[in-house]
Amino acid sequence: MVYNFKGKSIGIGFTGSFCTYEKIFHALEDLKRTGANLLPVFSEHAATLNSRFGTSEEFLVHAKELTGNTPITTIPQAEPIGPKGLMDIMVIAPCTGNTLSKLANGISDTPVLMAAKSHLRNNRPLVISLSTNDALGMNLKNIGILLNTKNIYFVPFGQDNYKAKPNSMTAFTELLPETIAFAFNYQQIQPVIRSPHTS
Repeated sequence: MVYNFKGKSIGIGFTGSFCTYEKIFHALEDLKRTGANLLPVFSEHAATLNSRFGTSEEFLVHAKELTGNTPITTIPQAEPIGPKGLMDIMVIAPCTGNTLSKLANGISDTPVLMAAKSHLRNNRPLVISLSTNDALGMNLKNIGILLNTKNIYFVPFGQDNYKAKPNSMTAFTELLPETIAFAFNYQQIQPVIRSPHTS
């Protein structure tokens, strides 16, 4: 299904889980087809670290080419997002366990977290696309906190490798547009936790 988000500004916060970037960019291509204006925000690590999944420069260039907007990469650039009302909705995709735990505890020490904090002051929805190896470990309590936090919604997620990494969970990124459609109406798409990924 193709959704119509024409006239809407959707912030996309990139954090460290580089292994999920290919899926995230596919999801952004789907979002672009909705007519939305996409505003990328990169954490310092996402904007500077290279990995076997690609270089930071490649990711920044790809985000700019796909969205038509230069990525925000510093805290001062992110801070005006709320006062200027730049986003109708924000998505953190991927949202690592580190970012998740900081968000749950009110810490805003990266551009993505500052963008989220600034955005939430306007009582507008924030969507989390989870990707963490300790979702069923130390971060489970933080998932619970955020599931019960006003204006925060989750892309449905499930265990991605329950045999080798039983605590690991990642979002079903193909459900990102549908999750956003629900979140625009301040509703959580259900079910939130789904059967393990099969691939």
